[in-house]
Amino acid sequence: MDNFSTSAALITALIMNYFNGIYNGDAALLEKTFHPKALIVGDIKGMPYFKTLDQYLEGVKGRKSPHELGEKFNMEIISLEVINNTAVAKVKVPIFEYNYYDQLSLAVVDGKWVIVNKLLTHVN
Repeated sequence: MDNFSTSAALITALIMNYFNGIYNGDAALLEKTFHPKALIVGDIKGMPYFKTLDQYLEGVKGRKSPHELGEKFNMEIISLEVINNTAVAKVKVPIFEYNYYDQLSLAVVDGKWVIVNKLLTHVN
């Protein structure tokens, strides 16, 4: 995959699935956006946050979704950089009284784009 426009379109579709999985609490859809060995790392209110994909998905399954809580969908892609079969997307994910910014590392694995790492932080 070396065509930027094609890669950007595929990544954007993947990130929209990521957003919809989070917003609707759809762990199965969310899981499809990640590589099985992905790590979710960051800080929330200054506290370290480290989760495996399975741990992260269990958390999604165990909570009410933003949609169920009546929150407005305000997630957005801020930037996207693609180099060959790797990419980094900076996205804004405001949910649950948090203003999350995620930096998603993506790669082509087995012929498709997946999130291989999620780095997150909360900004007041």
